[in-house]
Amino acid sequence: MKKLTAASIALCMATLVGCSSSDEEEELVLPEIVNQFETNVVWQESIGDGVGHYFSRLTPAIYKDQVFVASRDGDIEALSVETGDTIWNTDVRDNSTFWPWESDISAKLSGGILQAYGKLFVGSEHGYLIALDRETGEVVWRKNVPGEILAAPAAGDGLIFVNLGSGKLLALHPDTGEERWSHEQEVPPLTLRGQSSPTVANGGVLVGLETGKLSVLISESGYSAWSAEIATPKGSSEFERLVDVDTRPLISGPYAYAIAYNGNLAAVDIRSGNIVWKREYSSYREIAMDALTIYVVDSDGVVYALDKTSGIERWSQPALRGWYLTGPAVAGNYLALGDQEGNLHWLNKESGELVSREDFDSSGFFIEPIVVDDKLILYTRDGEVSAVTIPN
Repeated sequence: MKKLTAASIALCMATLVGCSSSDEEEELVLPEIVNQFETNVVWQESIGDGVGHYFSRLTPAIYKDQVFVASRDGDIEALSVETGDTIWNTDVRDNSTFWPWESDISAKLSGGILQAYGKLFVGSEHGYLIALDRETGEVVWRKNVPGEILAAPAAGDGLIFVNLGSGKLLALHPDTGEERWSHEQEVPPLTLRGQSSPTVANGGVLVGLETGKLSVLISESGYSAWSAEIATPKGSSEFERLVDVDTRPLISGPYAYAIAYNGNLAAVDIRSGNIVWKREYSSYREIAMDALTIYVVDSDGVVYALDKTSGIERWSQPALRGWYLTGPAVAGNYLALGDQEGNLHWLNKESGELVSREDFDSSGFFIEPIVVDDKLILYTRDGEVSAVTIPN
């Protein structure tokens, strides 16, 4: 099984397409805008060396007035949402009983952070899931699992659910890491690097698959309830046939929403698995929604807003095409997105208009902003963590 990053895919496709008639690479230029407001930075801190250039879904987690952030090397910190002050700091490499390598070698943290049951859960490329006490940062347990953990675990029905790069989905007891059940899914020979984080609802565990399907398992037993086809492999090359559903399914009312690379955005009846509507959009980025609308950044970096009930497109914003955007965050009256160069973009969520932009650490953003009360938490590749005020 081979896994490709999105950047690798873009490079491969560019090679297949060939050079332009001028044999010159077109330079990406941000659209000129007049900021309707300036981004107010409340505080900035640094967490280790961040994640560097590696693929990562290390997303900060929130609990009350604290934000929890991890670096790839193994630093995990609890910070005050209001001030950025450090509450506690833990290096998960410290216990050599569990880590059979030198302490200066990276722990390769890659999937997390989940906050649940009074603990924090974070996974690694080495195939370890680590549980920490939320109040003190003390490591409670570590469990070796049969595969990389590239997506945040999920919590519900008294269990922790972990989707692995090997194709297995595990249900673990949150207090001990004891395995309750394991379900193995089909994995194609070539996939995107990354997995879908599970979503737990109504006694079921929803998870996207590399085969282009949305699957639901019974949370108590791991038995399959149904699967829905979000995308069907097409084309003659392995690149064209990639249909990974690598994002976390979202649930609103009776529907679950999922999107596939080289495929579709679909609304699925959560009780039966029947497709309610399906629209042709391709993405590997997280989707977002509010009461009426679902927001998508497609594989090219075009931003869309669609009606949740019908799937009808309300607007599109192509001005940031090619900038390797993060997924969108719904922040008050705006959408907030980061890009590969460290720019934070604000869009009017009703019209898609670009209304403001602010530059941060040039290492770039790799995960979507996190909304907490009246603030956004931002995290760059070099480990810069920022809190900014959501404008009124």
